[in-house]
Amino acid sequence: MLTRKILGMLAVPLLAVTLPAADMTSSLKAGKAGLQSAGVMAFGPDGVLFVGDSKSGAVWALDTADRKASTAKPPEIAGANQKIAAMLGTAPDQILINDMAVNPISKRVYFSVSRGRGPEAAGVILRTNAAGQLEELSLDNIKFAQAAIPDVPDPSQKDRRGQSFRMEAITDIGFMDGKVFIAGLSNQEFSSNLRAIPFPFANVEKGTSVEIYHGSHGRFETNSPVRTFVPYEVKKKQYILAAYTCTPLVKVPVSDLKPGAKVTGVTIAELGNRNRPLDMIVYSKSGKEFILMNNSSRGVMKMGTDKLDAIDAITAPVPDKAGLPYETVAELKGVQQLDSFDGGHAVVLMEGAAGAMDLKTIALP
Repeated sequence: MLTRKILGMLAVPLLAVTLPAADMTSSLKAGKAGLQSAGVMAFGPDGVLFVGDSKSGAVWALDTADRKASTAKPPEIAGANQKIAAMLGTAPDQILINDMAVNPISKRVYFSVSRGRGPEAAGVILRTNAAGQLEELSLDNIKFAQAAIPDVPDPSQKDRRGQSFRMEAITDIGFMDGKVFIAGLSNQEFSSNLRAIPFPFANVEKGTSVEIYHGSHGRFETNSPVRTFVPYEVKKKQYILAAYTCTPLVKVPVSDLKPGAKVTGVTIAELGNRNRPLDMIVYSKSGKEFILMNNSSRGVMKMGTDKLDAIDAITAPVPDKAGLPYETVAELKGVQQLDSFDGGHAVVLMEGAAGAMDLKTIALP
C-alpha cells in the first residue's frame, strides 16, 4: 500500500522534497494522538508518518523522530505476527497487520496493527528498533496533526458481506510534492474517490470521484475503491497508477484531481479476476523501470513501464487478462505486505510455516 511510501518515478523524481525538512514538523503539536484505527501508511520527508484512520474518517501525521540514517542490515523476523501478538498480550488470530512501511531514512520497518478483529479493535503502530526487534511507537505524547476527511461513508452503511463501508474510507495513501494523496470510498453517488490534501494540513476539500471501465466485468464502475496506487510520471505528466479488485490497472492524471470533479480513468490492463491487489512499488534495474505488485491470489507480478504511454485503453469486454503484460515471480509466494528497502531490495511480510508471517528482505527481481 505507497511511498507508495516514498517512490522512484519513471523519469523525474516526482516525490522530490519541495519543503525544507523543518517545515514537515513545524506545524505538528505535541499531545496524545487518539487514533481509532490504524490502517494504510506512507512516509513523507523528515520521518513524518501518515496514517489512515478510516474509523474516525481522518489522516494523521505523526512525527516519529526517526531521522538517523542507518546502514544496518535489514531485519529478518521469523514469525513476526506471533511476536506482535505476544507484545500485545493476545493470540496471532486476534490481530490484523494492516500495512507495513519502511522509513526511507532509518530503514526501520513500521507496522500498523489492529488488536482484535471487530469494530472495536484498537489501532497500534509498531516498528523495528536498531537491533531489529519490535517496539511500540507511543502515541501518548507525540507531535502530530489530524486532517478530518469530508463525505466519508456512514458507519451504518454495509456491503453485501455485512462489512461497514466506513472501514474503506481510506484504502491507500501516499505523499508527493507537498501533498498527501488518499484513495477510498466517499458517501457520494460516485463513491470511488481520490483526493489530494496539502501538507501542512489546513482546509480539506472534497475529493474527486473516479469512474473506470472494468474490462472483465464489461461495464463502467464508480463504487469500487482503489486498493493500491503509485504516483508516476509519463512524458513529464504526473499520473496516479491505481489497481482495483479483480484486477483493473488504471491511470488517472494528477491534474484532473480537482475538488468535487468526476473523472474517468484510463484502464491499461486487466491483470486477472478473483484477485485483490495489495501493494505496489516502483524500482529500477539494469537501466529499466519496473512495477512490482503483490496480490491476494495471483502472486507477485512484475511489469515493465516502457509501454505505459503507448498501450491502448481497454474500453470493451476482454478475457481474464489483457493490456499491459506482466510476469509472475514464481519464488515469491504468500506475500501479504511489500515495500521498498533500497535501490536493490524490498522488504516483504510473507506466509511462513504453521501460520507464521515472516519479515524478510528480498533482492528485487
